[in-house]
Amino acid sequence: MKIDFEKMGGLVPAIIQDAETKNVLMLGYMNQEAYDKTIECGKVTFFSRTKNRLWTKGEESGNFLNVVSIKNDCDHDTLLIKVNPVGPVCHTGTDTCWGEENKNAENPLLFLSELQDFVEKRHEEMPEGSYTTSLFKDGINRMAQKVGEEALEAVIEAVNGTDERLVYEGSDMLYHLIVLLTSKGMRIEQMAEELQKRHKPGWQKH
Repeated sequence: MKIDFEKMGGLVPAIIQDAETKNVLMLGYMNQEAYDKTIECGKVTFFSRTKNRLWTKGEESGNFLNVVSIKNDCDHDTLLIKVNPVGPVCHTGTDTCWGEENKNAENPLLFLSELQDFVEKRHEEMPEGSYTTSLFKDGINRMAQKVGEEALEAVIEAVNGTDERLVYEGSDMLYHLIVLLTSKGMRIEQMAEELQKRHKPGWQKH
């Protein structure tokens, strides 16, 4: 990755974003050494302008920022670092350095993407003894059949069952749909994008 550290005197700003919630947590600065250490240890390390030394976030508090990914901007002088934070990020005890709550961390909808990531890993590795692996081995027809079966069970619970069982069967349906989508090289996010399009004014059914 090409990073222009010289443009601003050896430092580049590093925007820290929660990989799951997408909330911005803090802003720090890195020099080449801090960047290299971040890559090496997998924990965000800044160059502290006040202490004039490298500073790994969480080295005293234990509230580390575990790196998920690092991207450079179009001018090669600003980093976007996605992390999984351990505990509050700010030294004041708040989730972010702006005193905001990292609220979306509690949003279960975000788990659907995480679940598909897991299913895709199963599809890639195909570990023995895994139910998901067995579905992939059974083939597309069986996967599609399972989606239909679970959808029918959800309908039955909606009409004659309980709310608790409806949630249970609906969850089974979503899981098997994600497996089916994965087998087709598709993502659950594509379903969300389609619904977004339909929500816009002027959308017409095909």
